[in-house]
Amino acid sequence: MKWEEIRSGMGLGVALLLVLCSGPAAARASAQTAPAEAAPAAHKSAYGTLESVDKSLRGLIMKSNEGKRIAWRFEKAVIEELANFKPGSPVIVIYRQRGTDKAVTAVAFPGATATPTYVNSTGERLEFFSGAMVNGVCGAGEPPFDRTTLPVGGIAETTNACWCCAPAGEGCTPANKTGVGKAFLTRCYK
Repeated sequence: MKWEEIRSGMGLGVALLLVLCSGPAAARASAQTAPAEAAPAAHKSAYGTLESVDKSLRGLIMKSNEGKRIAWRFEKAVIEELANFKPGSPVIVIYRQRGTDKAVTAVAFPGATATPTYVNSTGERLEFFSGAMVNGVCGAGEPPFDRTTLPVGGIAETTNACWCCAPAGEGCTPANKTGVGKAFLTRCYK
């Protein structure tokens, strides 16, 4: 390996560390820590391609479709799963904006599976809900929704157009659009 390649790799590691450790002005997000908030936060998504997964820093680095480099931090078990995907893979990070923090709900890899597949990577049992789109909109449906209780590591597949997840024993309205691929659920909300 040439010194330039080593130096370039070291620079990327240092840059990731600085992004992950810097204040809210940097393009960064924490996947597991979010302040308590009374009203549900709006669902948002970052679309792009996977640049790398750094196991030592528990970070996923992606390049957004807008050309921005974004670093996300996850629990070790989630990073182990994400590290199985190759750089250049399409990736979607689904999150809720909670003040200045971004609380990640799921990391999805479009096209990784033939059906919409969801893996419980939260570390806790959860409820997975799916339902139909109403007038072309997710989140406008009325119960009852399809419901599956997922143990840690459990997998759910759906043919419905919309989904959501909630802590065990809780409920939610499917407001996220499903897509063919594999998604790792990292945090669920009521």
